[in-house]
Amino acid sequence: MDIAFNVMKWPLVACLILPGILVYYGLHIVRREIIFVDLALAQVAALGTCLGLLLQHETNDWRTYFYSLGFSFIGAIIFTFTRNMPRHRVPQEAIIGIVYVVAAAGSIVLLSRGSAEANEQIKRTLIGDVLTVSPNQIWKTFALFAGIGVVHFIFRKQFLAISFEPERAESEGLRVQWWDFLFYVLFGFVVTSFVQIGGVLLVFSYLIVPAVCANLLAKSLSAVMVIGWTTATVAGVAGLYVSYEFDLPTGAAIVCTLGAALLLTAATAKVRNRRVAKE
Repeated sequence: MDIAFNVMKWPLVACLILPGILVYYGLHIVRREIIFVDLALAQVAALGTCLGLLLQHETNDWRTYFYSLGFSFIGAIIFTFTRNMPRHRVPQEAIIGIVYVVAAAGSIVLLSRGSAEANEQIKRTLIGDVLTVSPNQIWKTFALFAGIGVVHFIFRKQFLAISFEPERAESEGLRVQWWDFLFYVLFGFVVTSFVQIGGVLLVFSYLIVPAVCANLLAKSLSAVMVIGWTTATVAGVAGLYVSYEFDLPTGAAIVCTLGAALLLTAATAKVRNRRVAKE
């Protein structure tokens, strides 16, 4: 029991306190209907990490982090200025897909040029290894997320308007492109930091699955946020338990439990809708 607690203590803390900001961002992403933008931005951040490792920096080195962050800012610029492109000509989803594919291919190219040790580190960055997270890494990331949360709280009207009511925001004279850029820059900080802990797949899952579950069950923003956070917490803890009990990869186990939570939520929503229709 003591061994299990010592092994899983800090991964558990990470799964309890870090995904909250991801769930909040996921609600924005789902409402904007650009579901794969987080996956693309996470892959761009991973590309920056690959470059840092290729230049012989360690995974947790501040220089590697800033390479990753710098690439995320480039992604933020691309997604900001492609949002208002005419959808009938080039939908933004096409740009998002291109960015993801190019970033993934770039990571593979850098991977092919690195040493065997660098290759292993890059793979760990892409796949994630929650079990190796350190207390210092958790609290530094949590402090960053808390700071970003404060910014979103202060300017919540602007951020909610550009995601949930963009037409009204434009008609009221809100500088949508500027707030959109700030949204993606802060999002870049979040994605870059969590990619180093959980990898690209876990970032995507925490962003999208709880948000989709919440939207299936509720409509008001407060209820959606509570359901999303609850889903992320329960699925994260369940994934950690399953990974330890059956000796499975931790990140992959959490992704699978999130997928199971989505299936359960979808079934629940369908049953509820049938009852409402009969009434």
